[in-house]
Amino acid sequence: MKVGYRRVSTIDQNLDRQDLGEVDRVFEEKVSGKNTDRAALQEMIVFVRDGDEVIVFSIDRLARDLRDLQSIIQTLNDKGVSISFLSERLTFTGDKDDAFSRLQLQLMGAFAEFERNIIRKRQAEGIAKAKDRGVYMGRTKKVDGAKIIDLKQKGQKVSEIAVAMRVSRMTVYRALASHARVTSPNSKTV
Repeated sequence: MKVGYRRVSTIDQNLDRQDLGEVDRVFEEKVSGKNTDRAALQEMIVFVRDGDEVIVFSIDRLARDLRDLQSIIQTLNDKGVSISFLSERLTFTGDKDDAFSRLQLQLMGAFAEFERNIIRKRQAEGIAKAKDRGVYMGRTKKVDGAKIIDLKQKGQKVSEIAVAMRVSRMTVYRALASHARVTSPNSKTV
């Protein structure tokens, strides 16, 4: 049986890019690959049987850490399952005599882990530079609706409230509309 495994890191990303060809069953998930505690991955490992082949688009879709990659492949190979990576054109079986495949696995896995570390470092550097320029605000802060209502009741205009609260005018309008619905439950919004 040919079994596919597809993974992207976030819900916003699309799995369509990872064309696995014709497979009998596909396990998919939208979670980070930084660890192996992934539901679809674990379900796939339990599902496959001796003689099956697992198809993965690329090594970094299976694991982002060399030890995890080796462990997953070893677990599959110990069950008599081969695993193929389409992008790298590599296949790993339980054949212990294939030293060249093992070397390729170690090199490709090391590159995937290196790439992940470089991305993390660049991201941290970018955030630090943005903070220095004053353009990085971090996560979206929770809006203090009560303060918006209070400022509006004191006669401030929506644009003034937005500047004072460091939020968009639309955020102010939403807070005011939400307050209006709460204070007038029978009123209909248009």
